[in-house]
Amino acid sequence: MAQEKKQVEQITSMESDFAQWYTDVVKKAELVDYSGVKGCFVLRPYAYALWENIQAVLDKKFKELGHENVYMPVLIPESLLNKEKDHVEGFAPEVAWVTHGGSEPLQERLCVRPTSETLFCDHYAHVVHSWRDLPKLYNQWCSVLRWEKTTRPFLRHREFLWQEGHTIHATPEEAQAETLRMLEVYADLAENYLAMPVIRGRKTDKEKFAGAEATYTIECMMHDRKALQSGTSHYFGDGFARAFEILFTDKDNQLKNPFQTSWGLSTRIIGGIIMTHGDDSGLVLPPRIAPVQIVVIPVAAHKAGVSAAADALLSRLKAAGFRVKSDTSDQSPGWKFAEYEMKGVPLRLEIGPRDLEAGRCMMARRDNGEKISVALDHVETEAARLLEEIHRGLFEKARQNLSQNTFTATTLEEVKAIAEGPGGFIKTMWCGDEACEEKFKEAAGVTSRCMPFQQENLGETCPCCGKPAKHMVVWGVAY
Repeated sequence: MAQEKKQVEQITSMESDFAQWYTDVVKKAELVDYSGVKGCFVLRPYAYALWENIQAVLDKKFKELGHENVYMPVLIPESLLNKEKDHVEGFAPEVAWVTHGGSEPLQERLCVRPTSETLFCDHYAHVVHSWRDLPKLYNQWCSVLRWEKTTRPFLRHREFLWQEGHTIHATPEEAQAETLRMLEVYADLAENYLAMPVIRGRKTDKEKFAGAEATYTIECMMHDRKALQSGTSHYFGDGFARAFEILFTDKDNQLKNPFQTSWGLSTRIIGGIIMTHGDDSGLVLPPRIAPVQIVVIPVAAHKAGVSAAADALLSRLKAAGFRVKSDTSDQSPGWKFAEYEMKGVPLRLEIGPRDLEAGRCMMARRDNGEKISVALDHVETEAARLLEEIHRGLFEKARQNLSQNTFTATTLEEVKAIAEGPGGFIKTMWCGDEACEEKFKEAAGVTSRCMPFQQENLGETCPCCGKPAKHMVVWGVAY
């Protein structure tokens, strides 16, 4: 029991030091290891399994909508990157360059991809000629490299895994519809698989993606009331097509530039899962993407029939489609309980000699610690019911955190008081002037998270300048 107690105590309380709590959980739950290159992390098997489950959900959704997976090179010639002015300026500070091939200097520097818009545009220029070639609905699963100054596991890596979708269309209406359609795919993932409620909205021009006409986002609130941009979708118009001279012959036999989108979600969403649902005992994983949904722990396994009963339950649950494992190691039951609490396994199934005599087992929920005695004949149905309850419970808890920590302000002083006090999301009106947006950051330390699709009329004037308001904006401190 001393070992169990020490394991839990090694996690810093999230209320006393949220940043240290986060680091402790990432390490103790065996999600990452540090590599020899600053900002490049090893994703350990448990974290990669979590990413694989997220990837499987998205990949299925993408393909159902007609997208195809492709793969672009990891290196981009400097001349290609420079073709779109706004895009290259946005990424220039984070670009890593290859200058030598072996021992020979290269005639042209090669950029290690920070994103792949230019590569896709170069490809489109080769393969798009007629309206019959459109649309092209592509997605790429890959890693990208951005030379970040400060890094934290999952939240900000120099190299990170992601998916980047790229589509090209004959009309702006088609491209705009695709942009919003893919944002909704991300919102569905967040809410219905990760149990993370989101705010859907459009980024301000200051915060939009470099080279985009419009950027749309889902914003999630973490337990510490900070924001995490969790997925973005961008409408490019025909700006990239013009820069890369992509032309197609339309149905009217006229040469035209097509219209493009891109959209992406990365492994930083794993950081969002940790910070939305975790507690002082470690991870709390949503059942629909947890690598292990149920862990079977035999208690007093040396007693007659216990190990066999645990094996039988394991087989039954696997056959029923659950992701399940059994821990038959020689560690004590108490140590195992703490270990799988740390790893956030949604449901723990315990079976011992007394349970066998009664024809029952014990199930323990990770989200609230509730223990339920279940008849062995009903294990599969009860497990399914409890996993669904856990998902709904996690979502509702996160929704309450979002609701209770979203405030309305009508003056800059109120914004500052909220930001310096309880923190959270702050809704205000805004005139649309970038100077006022900067003033929010300077005076209160908050940035615009989005202009929500669900607009509210909180007043007629901007809190900064007093001019007529054009939009309602959600502000916050972001990761």
